[in-house]
Amino acid sequence: MDIGCGDGFFAIPAARLVGERGRVYALDVDSEAVDRLRRRAKKEGLTNLSLKVGQAEETVLCEACADIVFVGINLHDFRNPSKVLMNAKRMLKLTGRLIDLDWKKQPMEMGPPLEIRFSDKKAASLIKAAGFIIEAVKESGPYHYLIVAKQYSELAANSQ
Repeated sequence: MDIGCGDGFFAIPAARLVGERGRVYALDVDSEAVDRLRRRAKKEGLTNLSLKVGQAEETVLCEACADIVFVGINLHDFRNPSKVLMNAKRMLKLTGRLIDLDWKKQPMEMGPPLEIRFSDKKAASLIKAAGFIIEAVKESGPYHYLIVAKQYSELAANSQ
């Protein structure tokens, strides 16, 4: 699942990676961006993308079907990031992972305005509050951080 996929910067490589036997679901509120993604996928012959226009706060693409829910450099952009994360949890399999890649909260010449960015600590706090366990928080180059989280559930806790 690529939540806030835009025109496919991450969805296209993910579709290549999972191959014909896998499926990538991509969701974005911007219908023009989704149309660009659709055209790019068609041009590349990628038939394993399922695209949807909608708000991540209001959309659950499936129940417990995803191995990975990816939120790529946009958690800070959502109207209600907590609701987006709760929906992500609903979409993940018990063994799945949430991946949040986002801009570091530090001054730089690129990216969104500093005042709307989430620090890795704030993002991790939101992710925990949505019922996840943080597995890792890492730097991802000079501009981004990466958070990997898994679901917390009694079933998962008892199986460890």
